[in-house]
Amino acid sequence: MGTVHLVGAGPGDPDLLTLRAARLLMSVPLIVHDGLVSTEILAMARSDARLVSVAKSRSRHSMPQDEINALLVREARAGRDVVRLKGGDPFIFGRGGEEAEACRAAGVAVEIVPGITSALGAAAAAQVPLTHRDHASIVSFVAGQCKGLSEQDWAGLAGKGRTLVIFMGVATSASIAEKLMADGLSPGTPVAVIENATRADMRVLRAPLAGLAGLVERERVKSPALIVIGEVAAEPDTSVRALALEIAR
Repeated sequence: MGTVHLVGAGPGDPDLLTLRAARLLMSVPLIVHDGLVSTEILAMARSDARLVSVAKSRSRHSMPQDEINALLVREARAGRDVVRLKGGDPFIFGRGGEEAEACRAAGVAVEIVPGITSALGAAAAAQVPLTHRDHASIVSFVAGQCKGLSEQDWAGLAGKGRTLVIFMGVATSASIAEKLMADGLSPGTPVAVIENATRADMRVLRAPLAGLAGLVERERVKSPALIVIGEVAAEPDTSVRALALEIAR
């Protein structure tokens, strides 16, 4: 049988791929990829590779998850190695656990190749430190688009000394802001929205928590985008930065 490689494509910039991921892309004949994987990364595939998109969006899935699992198993059983390429990291909101379980249940060998999770890649590109001695010693990752969002208990995930990173939260930004404020988070809590992180068209947009939904609507924010909530998301102190640059010179 072939092997299924669950590979993290990172936040978008090909330079942020692991060496293992790059080598697999350039050697494996079949790549099953998400819609968030950048065209620059897909261009690294070997010239005769077959590329199969299984892109998902909030309202439409090109292929249901059960069919993706079946596709991976079927191709591996036919003797083909498969790269299952996912934006970010396979095990951070990437359904990599489900696909690995399906492969193991079918007796198919599976390898996990971690990627830079989008939270870390986006924060680095936007120069937003997720932890900071003065502001945050705890970081939490949550999905803003999932079953039972309103029933989930997010109490304590955001606030003083904490950073909250929300994946897939653009479409539900109004509900997210209302949920957090109802849990006691200040309406003035800094928020950064990072769109198309690490790519040429990256944007970093800021607002207080109470203005999150208005920011998303006004700026027409589209996925892929992450929402960072906490003191670390505040606008950088440009005066301090300018002083540091002057000292360096």
